[in-house]
Amino acid sequence: MNKRYYTTGLLSIALLFSLGDAVGQEQPSLRKRAEQQYERYEYAHAIDLYSKLADSKKPRTADFERLASSYMYLKNYELAENWYARAVQAKDHEAISLWHYGEVLKQNGKYVEAKEQYKKYAAQSGNSAAIELAIAGCDSAQLWMANPTSHRIVNEKEVNTSLNEFGLFPTSSGAAVYAGEPLTVFGKRSGMTGQAYLKIYSTERLSQEVSLTKPVMMLDVFNESAYHVGPISTNMAGDVLYITRTYPGSDTETHKELGHRAKRHNLELKIYTRQGDSWAEEDFAYNNVKEYSLGHASLSLDGQTLYYASNMPGGYGGVDIWYSELQADGSWGAPQNAGSEVNSAGDEMFPTILGEELYYSSNGFAGMGGLDIFCAYGAKSSFSGRHNLQFPINSAGDDFSYYVSEDNEEGIYGYLSSNRVGGVGGDDIYSFGFVKPKIQIRLEGLVYNKKTGDLIPGAGVTLYTAERQIVSRKVGGADGSFGFDLNKDTYYRVLANKEGYHADSVSIAGVNPLRDTVIQVALYLEPVFTVGDKFVLENIYYDFDKHNIRKDAAVILDELVRTMRDNPTLRIELSSHTDSRGSDSYNMKLSQRRADSAVEYLISRGIARDRLVAKGYGETRLVNKCSNGVACTIEEHQANRRTEVEVLEY
Repeated sequence: MNKRYYTTGLLSIALLFSLGDAVGQEQPSLRKRAEQQYERYEYAHAIDLYSKLADSKKPRTADFERLASSYMYLKNYELAENWYARAVQAKDHEAISLWHYGEVLKQNGKYVEAKEQYKKYAAQSGNSAAIELAIAGCDSAQLWMANPTSHRIVNEKEVNTSLNEFGLFPTSSGAAVYAGEPLTVFGKRSGMTGQAYLKIYSTERLSQEVSLTKPVMMLDVFNESAYHVGPISTNMAGDVLYITRTYPGSDTETHKELGHRAKRHNLELKIYTRQGDSWAEEDFAYNNVKEYSLGHASLSLDGQTLYYASNMPGGYGGVDIWYSELQADGSWGAPQNAGSEVNSAGDEMFPTILGEELYYSSNGFAGMGGLDIFCAYGAKSSFSGRHNLQFPINSAGDDFSYYVSEDNEEGIYGYLSSNRVGGVGGDDIYSFGFVKPKIQIRLEGLVYNKKTGDLIPGAGVTLYTAERQIVSRKVGGADGSFGFDLNKDTYYRVLANKEGYHADSVSIAGVNPLRDTVIQVALYLEPVFTVGDKFVLENIYYDFDKHNIRKDAAVILDELVRTMRDNPTLRIELSSHTDSRGSDSYNMKLSQRRADSAVEYLISRGIARDRLVAKGYGETRLVNKCSNGVACTIEEHQANRRTEVEVLEY
């Protein structure tokens, strides 16, 4: 979701960066248009303009910061990291960019690096509870990512779209309900998101599984609201609904903004009771939109206690978990705070009460980033044993709306919502399972120096899914070794990197063995710390007679971008080579265009132009026999259409 505000911990970060008193005279209209687009939150358009400014002869640090910020709000954290890395190298960077850089690094699972930026921010701005909390979260997250729980998280792509879906709540009929943004806009759009307002959807749950299918927008009266509707929960019988709704008097809130923009005071809780074929609406007795927000309700299994989130006066921080008890006359009692074991100085939201277990989301305790899901045991205002559900239930993004659907001797199954990297849209619905596999699949590997053959100790090693979601991240051993547990029938990619080296990665196809299995891999890192070192960018090819960057080539070039970003003193030559078909002079020109294309791609990803030299060698450096007049296969010719890297400075 393109949010106007980005919040983590207790610190709300302003979007505005000072660009100085005077507008640069070299391109005043371009900079003015860029600023206008940025101030309107039209970040995609702002990126196009700021990219041109950033590649000018005298770029401003503020242009890098605006580019990074725009990418961050569009959730392109990889490119945001690239531009923040460049921005903070400048002496005149804003102190707040260090915090933003840390947040982006955290989103990319780089907690060691994020912690370093938080400390630099503290040194410039003074320490605070928010910084201490962020650093503590980084320490915990490193341990959790290196030792993930056995939960298997699955994106429910049948219900998720390019927009936002969240808050799935299973019903007694075997179906489920959730809140989502319609792809088709009827009537007004949200001023915050630019999309249609949230509505309630229903979906079927497949038998014997938690997978979801056949989503449909419900046609009931509660979806006739002019603004956001959701999240939703029900009683056991399914004849009473508890729905959070944006108060019709304003158009500012989105589903998670209870914590982010609580000062607007415009979320309310509506209760709908089934009466025949229709629903009767009533206000929750303690709504007070002029003073505070209230929503995210969850009813205890016995129907006697209603938990909800609110920023009403008398709490511990921004938004707290509260509850009301059912009275003898059928009314709800006065709000009571759930207590300090559950609540913090931050925000606590999205409670789900299941027996004596309270699941909820918080950004006020040490966590992986954004909202983390916690569990505490007890009832009402007497809870104990609060603990973070760790990785992969939690991620660097916002994780919330946790619900256990089944808990039996074979395992635990349920749902959660998250805007973690690698999803289909903004907020997505995920199912999870916790089942100990009967057959163990183990990935074991070693990291080598490709030039010398020596083992490399302490390399960072990351295991990704096909969607580039992080499965686990750890530091290799002193002997260069690493290992991960794998799930059957699952595609993975493992990547190793270390400062002073160009990263290497390898794909692991899904397997379904009949017995315990160990898969062996080796990763070879190219050293880039010696002037004159050369290496070929493996598997980066050009189509015949073309110089455009193919999608498969872009993936390889992105690895080089990371190497350049992580080694800020590195300066290189990119040399491009052709096969022998065509005239020598034409091939020389073609290779230069290919080298130029590769360099331009790196520049578009935040690498400074003065760190790159493009050089075309045509067909003068063939790697095989395929010179003029020699018959060769398509594959042999393609091997000559390559890009090489030479270290010029380090």
